[in-house]
Amino acid sequence: KVAIITGAGAGLGREHALCLAKMGARVVVNDLGGSPAGEEAAHKVVAEIKGLGGEAVAHFGDCADWGTTEALFKTAINAYGDLNILVNNAGFCRDAMLFNMTEQDFDAVVRVHLKGHFCLASVLGRRWRDASKAGKPVDARIINTSSGAGLQGSVAQSNYSAAKGGIAALTLVQAVEMERYGITV
Repeated sequence: KVAIITGAGAGLGREHALCLAKMGARVVVNDLGGSPAGEEAAHKVVAEIKGLGGEAVAHFGDCADWGTTEALFKTAINAYGDLNILVNNAGFCRDAMLFNMTEQDFDAVVRVHLKGHFCLASVLGRRWRDASKAGKPVDARIINTSSGAGLQGSVAQSNYSAAKGGIAALTLVQAVEMERYGITV
């Protein structure tokens, strides 16, 4: 199997990448990059996977940007010829109490979490749907990362909580829309 994991340079994304690699998946480690430190983190995860005997490549780009999502998909296809798994994980926090949070901090967090989970799933869902309609069997997975903060809220995280709640709802919709094409969300 071939997997893309967004936000895979550190934290939970890194753990997803290592776990899938240990199970035999070839992994595209996506992280925003943009700085030597950011790119170094993704390269380090790739090196860890290769050290385990696995296969991995790094990709740097914003998962909430339509152009980047096309390039990310093409990275997987060019490196491994296929794509079966998407783990939407990228995100960050900019915590502040509701009355202190800036519009920029609200928009940035919602953009990367919620829009980031939508963009790549939309691009891949379209391709997998088209393959299914053309008679090619599809056995694909989309795994979205939410949080209890999305269901119960979290102090000083109105942006994060709203995005994570949106991801939970988005996941339900994606699951219903894509199931008939062989895509489990």
